[in-house]
Amino acid sequence: MSRIESAEDFVAAAPTGAVLGLDPGTKTIGIAVSDERRTLATPLETIQRTKFGADAARLSEIVAERGITGLVVGMPVNMTGDAGPRAQAVRAFIRSLEDTLGLPVLSWDERLSTVAVERAMIDADMTRAKRAAQVDRAAAAFILQGALDRFAMLARDG
Repeated sequence: MSRIESAEDFVAAAPTGAVLGLDPGTKTIGIAVSDERRTLATPLETIQRTKFGADAARLSEIVAERGITGLVVGMPVNMTGDAGPRAQAVRAFIRSLEDTLGLPVLSWDERLSTVAVERAMIDADMTRAKRAAQVDRAAAAFILQGALDRFAMLARDG
């Protein structure tokens, strides 16, 4: 599969079907899923990271269960626009996912995703414990929704 560099490349490689959004952290991976029409991202689950093989096995199950046609993975980017210190690890994770799952993978700027989600949860008066349990998958949905919105704009603009 050719390298996916942009939303346009992603849509060309996977023009239809549900998409999985991932927010990979050092300890967890937040997971969100889109609907078939790619209009809405919904938080799905958070998996505790272990070894890549176990993480990939769970992701593979979700891909099969939901008929996923591609992945959007949050890429750590500094406020300056430079790749963050975790970017190298996320790039390696993406390469491994491409090899293991055989699906197109789009990296997506995740700048401020967790901060935005945390603020919304605080505004909703969620307890700290509830926020901790849900923030990773909600951040994955925030990341995925940004990509879905871009896909919709590309479709509108032709």
